[in-house]
Amino acid sequence: MVKIKTTHVGSLPRSNELSDLLFKKDQKQKINLDVFDQIVNRDVNEVVKKQIDVGIDFISDGEMSKISYATYVKDRIDGFSGESERKAPKDLDDFPSFKERIARTGGTPTYTRPCCTNELKIKDKTSLSKDIKNFKEALNKNNHKNGFMNAASPGVISAFLPNKFYKNDDEYLENLSNLMKEEYEEITSNGIKLQLDCPDLALARHMTFKDFSENEFLLRAEKQIECLNSAISNIDSSKIRLHICWGNYEGPHLHDIALEKIMPIALKANVQTYLIESSNPRHSHEWQIFDNLKIPKDKIIAPGVIDSTTNFVEHPEVVKHRILTYSKVIDIEQLLAGTDCGFSTFAGFGNVDESIVYKKLEALVRGSELASKVI
Repeated sequence: MVKIKTTHVGSLPRSNELSDLLFKKDQKQKINLDVFDQIVNRDVNEVVKKQIDVGIDFISDGEMSKISYATYVKDRIDGFSGESERKAPKDLDDFPSFKERIARTGGTPTYTRPCCTNELKIKDKTSLSKDIKNFKEALNKNNHKNGFMNAASPGVISAFLPNKFYKNDDEYLENLSNLMKEEYEEITSNGIKLQLDCPDLALARHMTFKDFSENEFLLRAEKQIECLNSAISNIDSSKIRLHICWGNYEGPHLHDIALEKIMPIALKANVQTYLIESSNPRHSHEWQIFDNLKIPKDKIIAPGVIDSTTNFVEHPEVVKHRILTYSKVIDIEQLLAGTDCGFSTFAGFGNVDESIVYKKLEALVRGSELASKVI
């Protein structure tokens, strides 16, 4: 029997205590950094144990120390200041009453998003070292080897923290690539797999680049992959995962670019594993593209068989059938079961209650076991 292994996209709910400190830190309020480090260490240990207890095969540190998956870099790289213009996804622009309801109910996270206003330089290496140390200690304590750590791609940084300094966005991307290269290599050199978060390949189409034509956006995506490959040129592809998503929010998603348009570009990345949304109702049919899009034998596809935006706990049979559907078009040895996105993309924000998150992960594990028995 071939066992279909399980993973998730990375972020997990932070404790209220940690979330409060992260937002104070984000707003440059004075906090006790020793206390902050102790709480991060404690919470990393807790989320690692929870994932292992549930039975997840490839686990993360939950992104405990980060305010968000993309903007955390502003604290590690010099050259950012001010505030960037906030662009809502195009599908929310189409439904202003729904967009207003989201804002009114506190569904929009309030964290700083500066611009690049000066030459970029690394200013903080200790935060990454602490993250790696915390995670490795937790893995060793629980006798678990399969860990991954998230890092922002150059493309998503440029989408969230726009360029106001370099002569053009290509130059900005290239500089980001050169700087992030160090973070990527540090993670993998410590025996941890690297997950590159790349919503710039999908979400950015209907948010940052919503005024572009489709062809203009696809050319931009090609450039983002080119810069990404430059940043990971010294890392074996087997140590790298890449996550693509259309936005981890409940919404119409009427302007999402089709997977069949972006997947051929994404496959040019020198990475092994691709984590894609497929429980999202706008994309659950897209397993069909793999009928014609042949995946190289050194690649792994990890479809999201658990939704990350609702508190419905998927029945294990549903998870099983979602996995079996993908097994029709992806070789079993190249299939991994995952989640659509992270459960706490921004600290303190997430549609799914913390206790329900782990019930959903239990369903993922159980559904994978059921699918493995019949494949």
